[in-house]
Amino acid sequence: MQNASSALLTKVRSASRDLVRELGFMNRTLAGTDMSPSAVHAIIEICAADRLSSKSLCEKLLLEKSTVSRLVKSLVDRGEVDEVRSDEDARSKRLYLTVQGRKTISGIAKFAEQQVAAAINPLSDTARREILTGLKAYAAALKASRTSGEVAVSGDPITMGQGYSAGIIGRIVEMHASYYNKLVGFGATFESEVANGLADFIFRLEKPENAIWYAEKGGRIVGSIAIDGEKLGGKQAHLRWFIVDDEMRGAGVGNSLLLKTLAFCDEREFSETHLWTFKGLDAARSLYERHGFLLAQECPSNKWGKEILEQKFVRPQRG
Repeated sequence: MQNASSALLTKVRSASRDLVRELGFMNRTLAGTDMSPSAVHAIIEICAADRLSSKSLCEKLLLEKSTVSRLVKSLVDRGEVDEVRSDEDARSKRLYLTVQGRKTISGIAKFAEQQVAAAINPLSDTARREILTGLKAYAAALKASRTSGEVAVSGDPITMGQGYSAGIIGRIVEMHASYYNKLVGFGATFESEVANGLADFIFRLEKPENAIWYAEKGGRIVGSIAIDGEKLGGKQAHLRWFIVDDEMRGAGVGNSLLLKTLAFCDEREFSETHLWTFKGLDAARSLYERHGFLLAQECPSNKWGKEILEQKFVRPQRG
């Protein structure tokens, strides 16, 4: 089967972003409620299954156990969800909607039905069926790509590597300098800091608590991520140099790199994984939070020559 052209991929990505925005997923709340998108989807899935285990909810929402645990606790505290011991396994609990939760899901369903109806009622029956067929096919394709463990991009396949590779320092520095210069105007100070820190780190890769991964396409590094497991001490990991080439954004490269990194942290039982970023990188923050990171600290900084609000995110050890 012929790969999709770069132009088509760009259009699909653009349409996907439009869909996300129009459905309201960029907002802090969703579907006419005061709840986050993840909380709304949790209630929908619990309702659809009648009674659902936390493990099954993790699988349906594609979220980590620790993230879903906090999400369920917030819904229980709100009185939307309750837990009951499973008849099949007394060690397991099933989630179900309370009376309040059923009122909430009724409101969510009404909001969603009105939203969809307003969009498709003016269309012909043929156009409505095309929308349904296209959405179902797109969702199935995304799932197939995710579950196969492959990164779906046109042209040469993407491979994942670990450890030092010739040219890796220069390429990672180049990606950081280019991206952050265009984004916020970081200059020589930032580029030098990245280069110096990475050069020092490469010589510490022989230690088992340190590691670096990279994504490569057509012999060129297009993404990187690293774990420095010794600098912070106290069995805490520092996630560093996480970057994806501009042309690869939205192709799943960042998610694949992050999954490898977090598996490494869990295997070595780091108590926490820390990362620093700055406010305004919403797509990156969404990715971090989907994988269990929580905002722990904010502080203004101008160490890169620009006034920014730095943010520290922390992911506790996966239980």
